[in-house]
Amino acid sequence: MYLNSVTLTGFLGGDAETRTTKSDVNVTVFSLATKSSWRDSDNGEWLSRTDWHRCVAFGRLAQAASLLKKGDYVHVQGQLQTREYNGGKDSEKQRITEIRVSSVFKAERLAQTGDSETDKEEI
Repeated sequence: MYLNSVTLTGFLGGDAETRTTKSDVNVTVFSLATKSSWRDSDNGEWLSRTDWHRCVAFGRLAQAASLLKKGDYVHVQGQLQTREYNGGKDSEKQRITEIRVSSVFKAERLAQTGDSETDKEEI
């Protein structure tokens, strides 16, 4: 059995971009930022890192994703896909990993109230 599944929740870094392929298929591409935080074991200081994920949606899903704007808080599910392309004349092949989106929806971010019961609610 094989499983290739990705679930991400984060913020869009820019407006989604839509185009139509030569075979008349809509394609929407957007960048999603996710953040992770951890405590440094040496000094106890909190550190964080932001990762950017290239997300690609096709067909009807691409039409819906085309409405996404910079700063939107979204939940994405899909599959990891790695592909190669030529970067230009006389250049080596470039390798890119992206999320092939199977579902995406705009979420509402919970307000930070400081109330521990409220903070535990699921989106």
